[in-house]
Amino acid sequence: MAREKSNGLYLSVPSFFKCPISMDVMKSPVSLCTGVTYDRQSIQKWLDSGHNTCPATMQVLQSTDVVPNLTLRRLIRVWSDSYLLRPESHASFNNHIAFESLKKLISSECSEQSERVSVGTLSSIVSFAKLSGENRESVAKIDGFVPLITKMFKNCNEIEVIEQIELVIICLDLILPEKGVREQLVQHLVNSTSSTSSTSSSFTLVLQRGGLDAKISAGRVLESLASFDNESRRIIADQSVLIKELYNLTASDAGYPAVDAGLAALIAVCTSRQSKKEIVRLGIVKTAGKLLSSPENSVTVVEKAMKVLEIISTCTEGRTAICEDENCVPAVVKRLMKVSPAATEHGIGVIWSVCYMSRDRTAQEAAMRNNGLTKVLLVMQSNCSGSVRQMCGELVKVFRVNSKSCLASYETRTTHITPY
Repeated sequence: MAREKSNGLYLSVPSFFKCPISMDVMKSPVSLCTGVTYDRQSIQKWLDSGHNTCPATMQVLQSTDVVPNLTLRRLIRVWSDSYLLRPESHASFNNHIAFESLKKLISSECSEQSERVSVGTLSSIVSFAKLSGENRESVAKIDGFVPLITKMFKNCNEIEVIEQIELVIICLDLILPEKGVREQLVQHLVNSTSSTSSTSSSFTLVLQRGGLDAKISAGRVLESLASFDNESRRIIADQSVLIKELYNLTASDAGYPAVDAGLAALIAVCTSRQSKKEIVRLGIVKTAGKLLSSPENSVTVVEKAMKVLEIISTCTEGRTAICEDENCVPAVVKRLMKVSPAATEHGIGVIWSVCYMSRDRTAQEAAMRNNGLTKVLLVMQSNCSGSVRQMCGELVKVFRVNSKSCLASYETRTTHITPY
């Protein structure tokens, strides 16, 4: 896959679409008798210059006739349409115009004459960035681009700008992995009280009223920011309305990507006791229990649901809520050794917190009713970490104390557990 640069922006071009002579995408591909295909204009110029060889192979040509390569021409046309290069396409992205427009907007921003990027320009940038990693890299490298679009978070309470804010957040989600982008966004977030307030308001607006794709992007961007440093995490965690909307994303019926994005963001954000108490109050225990009980959820969703429960089990309010929910502990125990090593280790952390640390009798009985001792012993025999093996040993002691028949049951009962 080759790259074609136009005014600082890159398009990924399949190498066999490019003429071996001009190295441009072929407009009229034709083949010589050697089987090599060239653009008609380039090969004709070569032949008219008196050459009687194939430029690529240097074989002497038995014939200078050329044959149109109709199959390759169709493929190039399909590729051109999909990459939004045809000017008549309704979703066209004209690199030159877009790049020049960006330069003008950045210039206006520097002179404080503009704080808005048009929906059309933002849509074009998002379409371009979605095409390839190279395109995202080129967008991220445009000087002043990230500061320009983050300025749009100002006055975001105006409902008429929600489409622009959605596109800004989707764009940030696309280019955030690129070098220096997250640092620039974090700098904007912590720059001042007004910047913090406007940024959180923008994300809240999108999470409340935006489209599904924008909500998912908002969750991903918040996760990335919270994972950057403690200060960014604290700023986000202090916005209770953001925590609530991220929780709503996990509790929605919007599908796996939305739930996954919401859980990932909560895991990154909720490390303080106050934020843990907040998501417990919102109902994360019941929501996570439902996710664990559903056989249709993906491995990553189950892992994150387990992780969230493990996080809140480190505070008293979280342990109390887990113990009081009749479905949570059974769901966790049933998932042990059934999903992935990560899910199992998170699950052991949850069971250890409520059954060993809190010594909650209700939780212990719920775990025992669902063959908890057997599962814990099996985890001990697996390739788990040392800390998890230690927790398993402490759980075994607790379970044996609470049931005289536990050991006999383990030795005589056959348990069939499907490997990961």
